[in-house]
Amino acid sequence: QVQLVESGGGEVQAGDSLRLSCAASGHIISTTNIGWFRQAPGKDREFVALLRLSDLSTYYLASVKGRFTISKEFATDTIDLQVNNLKPEDTAVYYCAADVDGNRRGTISRLSGDYRYWGQGTQVTVSS
Repeated sequence: QVQLVESGGGEVQAGDSLRLSCAASGHIISTTNIGWFRQAPGKDREFVALLRLSDLSTYYLASVKGRFTISKEFATDTIDLQVNNLKPEDTAVYYCAADVDGNRRGTISRLSGDYRYWGQGTQVTVSS
């Protein structure tokens, strides 16, 4: 079992920044991939970024690359998502999730269905 808890969301103005954190506990294996997803009202859950714990490589949704950065923070033992230059269209509930089957599958995944464990989400609201 893996437990995930997100924090750091809030209400900001366009152009502002936030730092979202994901605290993971439980049986975290070295080949786990941690992903950040978001879901806006009335829309499907959308992949945003992922980090492979095995080698710290990162992958991003094209529209956030250059504005969002996912990283492993060793001081806090969290997987953080730094979100800069926020836009109103970034408004959503942001979730972190753990994919523990990536090594068996042989590939990373941007599909929410491949992530077995999820946090409760943190709301990000960006006003113009």
